[in-house]
Amino acid sequence: MTVYVDDARHRFGRMIMCHLWADTADELHAFAAKLGLKRSWFQSPPKASWEHYDISLGVKAKALGMGAKLTDKYGPIEHEARRKGDQQKLDMIADLRKRVRRVA
Repeated sequence: MTVYVDDARHRFGRMIMCHLWADTADELHAFAAKLGLKRSWFQSPPKASWEHYDISLGVKAKALGMGAKLTDKYGPIEHEARRKGDQQKLDMIADLRKRVRRVA
């Protein structure tokens, strides 16, 4: 099982936030506890698109140091598409990534 963080950058007050998620909720909560996150910060449907924690860039650095895998901004969408078997969405993400690489 794997824990992931993305390179999204969303403002929350003065902080810049990104996302932490995992293959299973149990693994996510265990990792979040090691990071010192409060369980009340956990986000899940129907209020959120998928099960995750919003984390600051400082916590992101700590999570990466603890072995979390870095993904791009499409990582959460890709993760949910794989979980749901949504090949159309996976193809769309692959196409978007190709476009970004051509521009860069």
